[in-house]
Amino acid sequence: MAVLELLHVSKIYGKGHTEVTALKPIRFSADKGELIAVIGPSGSGKSTFLTIAGGLQKPTGGSVFINGRDLTRLNEKKRALIRLREIGFILQSSHLVPYLTVDNQFRLLDRVKKRNMNKDEREKLLSDLGIRKLKKKYPADLSGGEKQRVAIAKALYTNPSLLLADEPTASLDSGRAFEVMSILSHETKEKNKATIVVTHDNRLIHYCDKVYTIVDGELTPLSGTDSADAET
Repeated sequence: MAVLELLHVSKIYGKGHTEVTALKPIRFSADKGELIAVIGPSGSGKSTFLTIAGGLQKPTGGSVFINGRDLTRLNEKKRALIRLREIGFILQSSHLVPYLTVDNQFRLLDRVKKRNMNKDEREKLLSDLGIRKLKKKYPADLSGGEKQRVAIAKALYTNPSLLLADEPTASLDSGRAFEVMSILSHETKEKNKATIVVTHDNRLIHYCDKVYTIVDGELTPLSGTDSADAET
């Protein structure tokens, strides 16, 4: 069973002369152990695709399944519960709680969700991301790259079955970006989760099992990759 499946999903904003098709009807799936890249320029529909895949907004048409459950048929309360239990988000903005230290960011997650990483796993993750020495720091004391690495650690810490990353390396230098992609690849395989990275950075695709391009809302598997069908 696919962790994520989109069937004939589309998204239209506005009506009449203001109508904009942000996402044309597509089919897409992500299985356990797969790291998938969706590459496209700004305004291509990447973020729309990601927010629909994560249940943050409903599609205009089609269905979105997470581990076999149709998100489009659930109310917001039930979708929120699935997001908490099953999905880890890495967004362009780190969204750290400003009045909590890095260490307490993780303690907060422990209060709202069970079955997170154990202490040893967390310490290794923080070390791998180069942020272990930042545990007593507040977000205001961190650089943009450090905030992003903490956000990545938070998303991985909850052991989601699906990880959705929106430009996760945008604020990182090349060396650190490659390290982050290596960690995402390792966690995807080791923990048997599905990971989708939307980005405009073609340097990252060799870490991925499948690659799609998205242009003007049309999702297409990159030639030569073993991707599921995308249709318009």
